[in-house]
Amino acid sequence: MKLVQLFHNPGAGDEEHSKNDLIDLLEENGYECRYLSTKKKGWEEFDGRADLLVIAGGDGTIRNVIKELLEIKLLNAPPPIALLPLGTANNISKTLGITGETEETIAFWKKRKIKRFDVGRVYDVPEASFFLESFGYGIFPYLIKEMKKLPDESFETPDLKMQKALEVLHDIIVSYEPRYCELEVDGTDHSGKFLLAEIMNTRSIGPNLCISPLADPGDGEFEVVLVPEQHKEKFAAYVAGRLKGEDETYSFHTLKGNDIKISWEGTHVHVDDQIIKFEKGKKITIKLKKGLLEFLVP
Repeated sequence: MKLVQLFHNPGAGDEEHSKNDLIDLLEENGYECRYLSTKKKGWEEFDGRADLLVIAGGDGTIRNVIKELLEIKLLNAPPPIALLPLGTANNISKTLGITGETEETIAFWKKRKIKRFDVGRVYDVPEASFFLESFGYGIFPYLIKEMKKLPDESFETPDLKMQKALEVLHDIIVSYEPRYCELEVDGTDHSGKFLLAEIMNTRSIGPNLCISPLADPGDGEFEVVLVPEQHKEKFAAYVAGRLKGEDETYSFHTLKGNDIKISWEGTHVHVDDQIIKFEKGKKITIKLKKGLLEFLVP
């Protein structure tokens, strides 16, 4: 019988994803389960000898668990990681194609299909030394900041939260003044004035806004997504169209690379969903750590 270490955020999902229900589902599928709630003190002191690490929660829960793995250096010989996406956005799970019901997701683990997952290493930023989803300047730190002020309980469905995010994003675009960005991707200069500069590892960001639809977190390259100053009105019109239910696509200017040097005239940056305030012009180096994680995928 395979031993799984289950990390569960009991605040994610609904009553159908309680501690007992998840343990029962795992045992019904032939797993011996050790349970830890990420809301309880001491959950970080887990037994690393499990055959499989299972994370039940959203993107924030996944990041918290991965942070512990990195700190204890368990990734020198990591067991595979399996996800049970219970959050609102689930950017990481959706990028990996994990979108089914919980029972369906557990069933495909037996196929043991592994997907390697790159990690972004952020240098000289002690508050956030890595990212799984994205690192970026410009409008998205302000969007994330505003959406964090609104509790999940204020939205009946994830779709309503997405709609609100688009409304807030549109307002930010209209009022935001593009900033100059010094940007070097694999030694080539791409500096300019932008509304946003996002170093993407997943396809979507924040409240499930897809700005890098072709991103592959296991291809050994970041997607660097840029919206230049001259596209401000075009981008605002695109978001306004999304609010009206229009399906028109927007072509984001995207570069590929794995060694990024960046500085920004603004002061706020996000690392996944964490907002950090820097002094203007602080130079940041970001490098890709290829295939550092292994996830089970459909």
